[in-house]
Formats: sequence, C-alpha cells, structure tokens
Amino acid sequence: MPALRRSELGPRIAAHAILIAYTVVALFPGLLIALNSLKSRRAIFAEPLALPHPGTIDVIGYTTVLAQGDFAAYFVNSLIVTIGSVVGVLLFGAMAAFALSEYRFRLNTLTGLYLSLGIMIPIRIGTVGILELMVKLDLVNTLLALVLVYIAQGLPLAIFILSEFMRTLSDDLKNAGRIDGLGEFTIFFRLVLPLVRPALATVAVFTMIPIWNDLWFPLILAPAERTKTVTLGAQVFIGQFVTNWNAVLAALTLAIVPVLVLYLLFSKNLIRGITAGAVK
Repeated sequence: MPALRRSELGPRIAAHAILIAYTVVALFPGLLIALNSLKSRRAIFAEPLALPHPGTIDVIGYTTVLAQGDFAAYFVNSLIVTIGSVVGVLLFGAMAAFALSEYRFRLNTLTGLYLSLGIMIPIRIGTVGILELMVKLDLVNTLLALVLVYIAQGLPLAIFILSEFMRTLSDDLKNAGRIDGLGEFTIFFRLVLPLVRPALATVAVFTMIPIWNDLWFPLILAPAERTKTVTLGAQVFIGQFVTNWNAVLAALTLAIVPVLVLYLLFSKNLIRGITAGAVK
C-alpha cells in the first residue's frame, strides 16, 4: 500500500503543479489590473509589475470613476441585462432540457443535436441579421435587445448541460408525483429543479461571465448613453489622443467584482456540477 501511494505521489504533484501554474496565469491579468488601479499614472508605466507602496499609491482612478455620474447607470444596466439574461437562460434552458430528457418523440435526438450546434457556432456570425431584426422590431438602443440576444446565446450550452443532468434523475420520483396528481409544471418546478441546482449554478456562471464582459453586442445594439453597459461605459475614459489609464483600470477592477462575488456564492455548486458531469 505505501508503494502504491508513492507511485501516485508523482502524478499528483505534477497535476497540482499544472493546476497552480494555470491558476497563476489565469489570475495574473486581473491581479495586475487591480494593483495598477491603485497607482499613480507615472507608476503604472514606470513600475507596472511592482506592488503599490506609499510613494506610488493613488486612488484618483476610483474617484474619477465614482464622480462620473453615468458610470453608476452603466453598472445598473449591466446588472439588469446580466440578471435578466441569466434568469431567461436558466428558465427556458431548464424547460427545454426537461422536455428533451423526459419525453420521447420522433425527433428527440435530432432536436438535441440541432440545439447543440449553437455551442460550436458563434452567435456573432449572425450580427448583421440580428441587427436587421432588432431594427425591424424597433429594439435598437434598448436593454431588451441585449437580453434577447444573450438568452439565445446561452441556451445551447444550458440545454446541453441540464439535459444530461436531468437524464440521471430517478423516474420513480417523477412518476410518484404524477400518481399523486401533480401536473408537469409542478413536477418540473418542485421536484426536478431542486435536484439540478449544481447544474443550474454551473450554467449560471458560464452564462454570466461572457455576458458581463461582452463589448460586441452593447456596442452594436445599445450604444446610446442611457443603455451603455459597464464595459462599454469604460470606453469613455479612452480618448483618441489621451487615455485616462487610472480611470480605465479602476473601472475594469470594479467590473471584476460581480464576477468574483458570483463565483464565491456558487463555487461549491459549480464544482459539484462540473465533477458530476465529468463522472457521468
């Protein structure tokens, strides 16, 4: 037994070393942005990799961002778009996944494969068509346009993940509910959804991050001042000839906070969802 453990020690150390190296690489850009947001403009360019110290600390970037009255509105717009999109993806994705996993019909498999194509085909390919559709619907420069696009963007992955989880649920529990007279909607909301919470958390995180960080669709569909998101609003500090780097870095640092909060809230369910899918 000790020999077996020693033989496993090398691969485990190598795996942990790779994971730690990947974590450092992944966190380094965000950490660098946060550290430089606390420096003076001179220190940002003179010592970009150094930690802030009394001689370089300067919070002018944060005071500039917070003094910019519109930035709070940009932040609220991002929250509305992100929360609305995530809720829509989870609701419609879970309902579609329940239908595909629970009911057997002739085109069941083909429908699942068709929906999975959205994972491989970027939605940005259809930007021109989406813009024409939004113009016809008079939804340009509205937050609803962004919500609809992001729901369409997140549904394929949500359906793929949730349907795999729902197929693992026991049919006895659902059949018992039907025997007791529960309707399909009641079974879905009261029996199925609580059992797939780890998968819902996984979908929520994977859906929220690209929506919050997206610049493409806000720039094309909602560039008006009243509908700007936080990523698009950060562009106001970037000029053609002069860029307020303190404000840009501060705005980006503030934009990272909601993502970190979401991960801390759902990290346990996220890991359970990923590992359950891997084991399956």
